[in-house]
Amino acid sequence: MNAVLLTLPVANEQTVVEARFYGRQLAAVLGFGVQDQTRVATAVSELARNALLYAGRGKIEYGTDLEAQQLTVQVSDQGPGIASPGEVLSGRYVSTTGMGRGLSGTRRLMDHLDLDTGPSGTRVFITKKLPTPLGTDELPRIQAALLQSRPVTPVQELQRQNKELLQTLGDLARREQQLATLNRELEDTNRGVVALYSELEDKAAQLREASREKSMFLSYVSHEFRTPLHSMLGLSRLLLSHADGSLSQAQEQQLTLLRSSAEELLGMVNDLLDMTKAEAGGRDLKLEPLELTQILATLRALFQPLITETGPRLIIAEPQTPVILYSDASKLHQILRNFISNALKFTPAGEVVVSTRLTEDDNWIEFSVQDSGPGISPEDQRLLFREYSQLRGGGKKGSGLGLALSHRLATLLGGRVGVESVPGAGARFWTVLPLRSAAPLGQTPAVGDGP
Repeated sequence: MNAVLLTLPVANEQTVVEARFYGRQLAAVLGFGVQDQTRVATAVSELARNALLYAGRGKIEYGTDLEAQQLTVQVSDQGPGIASPGEVLSGRYVSTTGMGRGLSGTRRLMDHLDLDTGPSGTRVFITKKLPTPLGTDELPRIQAALLQSRPVTPVQELQRQNKELLQTLGDLARREQQLATLNRELEDTNRGVVALYSELEDKAAQLREASREKSMFLSYVSHEFRTPLHSMLGLSRLLLSHADGSLSQAQEQQLTLLRSSAEELLGMVNDLLDMTKAEAGGRDLKLEPLELTQILATLRALFQPLITETGPRLIIAEPQTPVILYSDASKLHQILRNFISNALKFTPAGEVVVSTRLTEDDNWIEFSVQDSGPGISPEDQRLLFREYSQLRGGGKKGSGLGLALSHRLATLLGGRVGVESVPGAGARFWTVLPLRSAAPLGQTPAVGDGP
């Protein structure tokens, strides 16, 4: 609700000066700062000047809206109206007399401007949010302060405007100096950032070179280790087959230990070589349509000969529905082989169950390997997929690369891996992969391949 505090007629240049004066006084009494006082005074004087110039006379009503907590000023006249109010308010109106510039400028100075114009006259209503809350009981004090104010002469108002202009210019000069100082600081910071980026790029290049040399060294060493290890395994198998004669019990135990150690070392070397290959060229995916039943049959044929009567049973569940996924067969098999090998290794008795299921609107597939082993502690679970990490207190050791490699390969295929386990209740390793893995750069899956 708008409460009118003062009404002022606009009839000549002196009343335009008074309009500016009372606009400033009202803003000051309401607690506005010096800059906002100048904005309100300028806006009111522009509207009063327009009313005098284009209508010959007008009326100004100063007030407050307690509900909206804002200062209000309404300037009305009975002139011919404004032909193009939209263009005038937007600043697009071009006039040789300067018509419209006051309205567009006033709109920028105040929070809100409402224009009602027609052949019978024009009404302009402007508002500005109050800096502090205002109550009804304060209105008499504000109205009395306005009525007691004595309007200034045009010369006095001009002197005040000049003072405000000088103060504004001084503020602008200080801000310009602060901006120049800030720009210098930013330039210094930018130079430091550029130098840091250059240093980081040099470090990154050194790390890339060191990583390349490490991969080459590990690949070379792995290849060189495999030849003598295969020879050791071949000779131990030949001797244990009694082809060259019988062995004593002690000799057979020693050869069995030799063969077991060589097989374990060969597994470590193979894991190291696979990890090196994944780091060097892991993005070279060979995507093709794969039948889920065929994947599981290959795993069954690979691991079934390794199952013994005293060890755990291996159960590979058939999928409930036929599924075709578009992925890299060798990398998928390697992930699952690592999961199953670990489960069999750490499950002395019981069973290892391999299962699959479609998830998330049938766009993803989950491969799960559940064992009935001793389980994994929460502390060890956080380290499982890191390179060279091993279970603490485990009786069987490996390279610590198998699960890290599975994590890397699943990521390349657009999926993820994880583990769920409770100590004493077994563990479940899983990988979730998209039915259609994203093709690397330069490769696009053929239309119709896969589901």
